Amino acid sequence: MSNAVIHNLNILGSVATSSLTAWRGCLVVKSVPQPEKPLILYDMEACPYCRRVREALSALQLDVEIRPCPKGGKSFRQDAEALGGKQQFPMLVDENTGKALYESTDIVTYLFQQYANRGVPGLYRSRVYQPLLSSLASAASGLRGLRAKSARRPEQPLHLWSFEGSPFSRLVRERLCEYEIPYTLHNIGKEHWTEVGPARQRLKPGPYEPKAGGKRDEFFQKHQRVQVPYLEDPNTGEGLFESAAILQYLDRTYGA
Repeated sequence: MSNAVIHNLNILGSVATSSLTAWRGCLVVKSVPQPEKPLILYDMEACPYCRRVREALSALQLDVEIRPCPKGGKSFRQDAEALGGKQQFPMLVDENTGKALYESTDIVTYLFQQYANRGVPGLYRSRVYQPLLSSLASAASGLRGLRAKSARRPEQPLHLWSFEGSPFSRLVRERLCEYEIPYTLHNIGKEHWTEVGPARQRLKPGPYEPKAGGKRDEFFQKHQRVQVPYLEDPNTGEGLFESAAILQYLDRTYGA
């Protein structure tokens, strides 16, 4: 089976993952100011509970430094244990308040209260059926982003522009997690209903105009389009759109 066919099948699986999670982490609930010190998330991409935290971060457009902790990983699991006393994920570290939190429900509540000054919206509240659907969502993506793979670690963390519900961005985050590559996740979720749809043909016809002054507008001014995923690697100076091209780059540059 060709790489292109496999990639397209993986995209379909990722679409199923987003569907099973009700496309949370796509539309912005409230765009909040970035804290003085970056949030840090010890994360496992395929973990349903880590996904809930990333969904909330996308809903608030909060950037976060991702420390990938896949099963069998040797780069950040020990760091997480040294900070919090155990290897349990997700683990959010907020140096602005001195908080280190486990448990996805507690972290989601904290993020909305601390940074949006509000309760958790209904779509992001914990439900009794969520563990089952979330587990099915991880299975739909083939449990990619669960186990570590041999790779070379970059000297500097990478930068990824994404939002949690994006099926294409998920493929890149899975590979970054498997390779244990640290990166800053820049969340640029959809800020208005007119942005719903793929980058090349959104729901609203005509030229794309991002919300003035927003994070998407800032991205648009630099790149003349808003499309995710977008990866920047300060170690090589590369900047890439398109999930397939990014995955090939990561394999070529960091895959062992």
